[in-house]
Amino acid sequence: MNDLFTWAALGSLAGASAATLLATNVIGGLIGPSGDKARKWIAIGIALLLSYVTAAFADDAGGEKWIIAFFNALVIFSAALGVNQIPPGNRQATQASPTQVAQGREPRILRSWV
Repeated sequence: MNDLFTWAALGSLAGASAATLLATNVIGGLIGPSGDKARKWIAIGIALLLSYVTAAFADDAGGEKWIIAFFNALVIFSAALGVNQIPPGNRQATQASPTQVAQGREPRILRSWV
């Protein structure tokens, strides 16, 4: 059981991001198709919760830890949902089709790798 999530892992960016992504998908799946619109809000709520709980256990930090916790929550949210990807206008799920290239629409250089 110690090889799965631990308190130390939840306090790291990778662990908090993974927990946020996992919890968001499970809760959204339990809600059903109507939960798809709520997933972003669920994710930001979980990221804020994890970040502020981590800040509460930080004994050596001063009052600024609450401001830093907010920005850490944004980083967790971004990492969990892939918000840090290239802007949606530059994303392509697949490569350009031959008809697009024939019509003069060259494929963009920057494509999402997700």
